[in-house]
Amino acid sequence: MSEALTPATLLFVDDEPSILSALRRLFRPHGYRILVAEGGAAGLALLETETVDLIISDMRMPEMDGATFLKQVRARWPHTMRILLTGYADVTSTIAAINDGEIYRYIAKPWDDLEIVKTVREALERQQLEAENRRLTALTQVQNEELKSLNASLEQKVAERTAELRQALTFVEQAHGELKKSFLTSVQVFAGLAELRNGPGGGRLAGHGRRVAEMSRSLAQRMGLSDTEAQSIMLAGLLHDIGKLGLPDELLGKPFNTLSQEQRAQVMKHPQIGQNILMAIDKFKDVAILVKHHHECFDGSGFPERLAGISIPQGARILALVNDYDALQMGTLVQRPLRQEEALAFLIDNRGKRYDPAAVDAFVKLISENQKGGPSEVPLRSMHLKPGMVLSRDLAHRDGYLLLAKGSPLTSDIIGQLVKLEQAEQQNLTLYIRQEEK
Repeated sequence: MSEALTPATLLFVDDEPSILSALRRLFRPHGYRILVAEGGAAGLALLETETVDLIISDMRMPEMDGATFLKQVRARWPHTMRILLTGYADVTSTIAAINDGEIYRYIAKPWDDLEIVKTVREALERQQLEAENRRLTALTQVQNEELKSLNASLEQKVAERTAELRQALTFVEQAHGELKKSFLTSVQVFAGLAELRNGPGGGRLAGHGRRVAEMSRSLAQRMGLSDTEAQSIMLAGLLHDIGKLGLPDELLGKPFNTLSQEQRAQVMKHPQIGQNILMAIDKFKDVAILVKHHHECFDGSGFPERLAGISIPQGARILALVNDYDALQMGTLVQRPLRQEEALAFLIDNRGKRYDPAAVDAFVKLISENQKGGPSEVPLRSMHLKPGMVLSRDLAHRDGYLLLAKGSPLTSDIIGQLVKLEQAEQQNLTLYIRQEEK
């Protein structure tokens, strides 16, 4: 369950106690924390010690009028929302308050109860949106600096691929118009940055994150995990290698068991780096934990914390299994790429050692059933495609980046762009189309 939100704090400033009492009676039933001050000077003194979200100040007050008071508030506490309460037609003073104090609204006395309550609620909602925007902007700046420190050369490599990424996003966004699919596509592009890196990994790394994500989600669902847990595992599968952005190119596709002790130490830092990148984003807090522990082993021999058994999060145990299954077939875990049946044999041999026995058993059954009952596919050139067809495999560019994801439905616009791409780059594309069994 989520924690209760802290009630907003309102400050009413007026030299008439009756006005302050009326405002207090009006707003207290709405759950706000109420503070009052009988004048501008008292209001400023109170602001020195209290955090206030919104101020309603009268215009006509002795010694310091509302315009002067709100101007000082703006200078010292610019994020506090400011509303002016005026009971006379002094246009000049009201304009000064608007210009100098940058007030949110002004309300004439006597006020309408429903109107002033609505105005305060809307002001606080706007304040929350502005605060969230500032938080996200600051977070983006921090993450950009972290990425620069992880790998100074990454900026240049990403810049060199900008045009290709935009083209890939165009294809995917046309195929996935819904908001949820657009969000997942954005995560896929972010996760694919490491796969765009040059080096010995080359095309072998393309699609690794997406394959791990899809298989991990299927395995989580088969093992009875909730939809929310399966979604977090799927996102962690997409992002599990994000910590590798800072690794040298020559380590990306090199089998782990061929690395020197120093190189292994470098590679073993990436789960913790991945967590550090993701943990500041609220939506990815659970995902970050799974990313951190996806190289733990069931017998406690893994990293970074040498957790064992059920002390390893279940999602991380699933990721560890599926990640190794795909890595074995890519040739990035052992010295040569393994066939599918060899990779499955490796998982079974390490049941209870590297991998959760329950996860191994469920995964072996899942692979077996998919082979028996999965839809067939047919390879087609772009000129033979028709709207409504669905991809049974990822479509990758010859340079290794994703053009269309597995499961994408084809539209006439997408087919037209594929034909143009073939003509522009003088390459023939082969798409694998799902053939559902009748």
